[in-house]
Amino acid sequence: MKPLYDITPFTLLDYPDLPAAIFWFAGCNLRCSYCYNPEIVLGRGKIGEDDALAFLATRIGLLEGVVLSGGECTLYPRLLPFCRAIKEMGFKLKIDTNAMRPDVLKALADEHLIDTVALDYKTTQEHWDELCAGGEEALFWDSFEHLQQSGIAFEVRTTVHTGLIDEATLIQMGRKLESAGYKGVYALQSFATGCETLKPIAAENHSVCIERLQLHVKLPIIHRSL
Repeated sequence: MKPLYDITPFTLLDYPDLPAAIFWFAGCNLRCSYCYNPEIVLGRGKIGEDDALAFLATRIGLLEGVVLSGGECTLYPRLLPFCRAIKEMGFKLKIDTNAMRPDVLKALADEHLIDTVALDYKTTQEHWDELCAGGEEALFWDSFEHLQQSGIAFEVRTTVHTGLIDEATLIQMGRKLESAGYKGVYALQSFATGCETLKPIAAENHSVCIERLQLHVKLPIIHRSL
């Protein structure tokens, strides 16, 4: 099985403060309408585990981190031994995840295989099926609790298309994070315009107003472009 769709050999943006590579895992267990990586979500892997590790061997001393993204990396059956091999090479490890595999997150955290996590909070359960076509909000909260208890650094983020997620929903989500004891920033990512998405989506007719959200949510909210 070849798990990786592609490798980005160098980034200064995706791993906070570290030069890193990105491993893009093929496949996903959600079908989010605004997804801007349909070729990865629907595609097949092209790069095997051994080739990925061989690539990293040439980057020892040049890179410090590896980002596992996708698609959805937690679907890979050999993720734990793969992460062990990466850590044994001396790299710090970040995963980007839709949080729908809390069992895998817990296993990674219990073995201290991950250093930081970007945890997607898609929407509330009321809107979940319409937006995600799979999964459920309860799985996000299970993943969230595992990370809270682990002490691993993580950031919660939501991709926002204002035609799909309105400000009232974002306020509700922010307040839920506050109630759960989240102490980090809540990152709102812009919908990726001008590229192919998993489903056809009309352009936004307005953007989210961070200042207005902050009137209702004490948690620090930041805007981030994809």
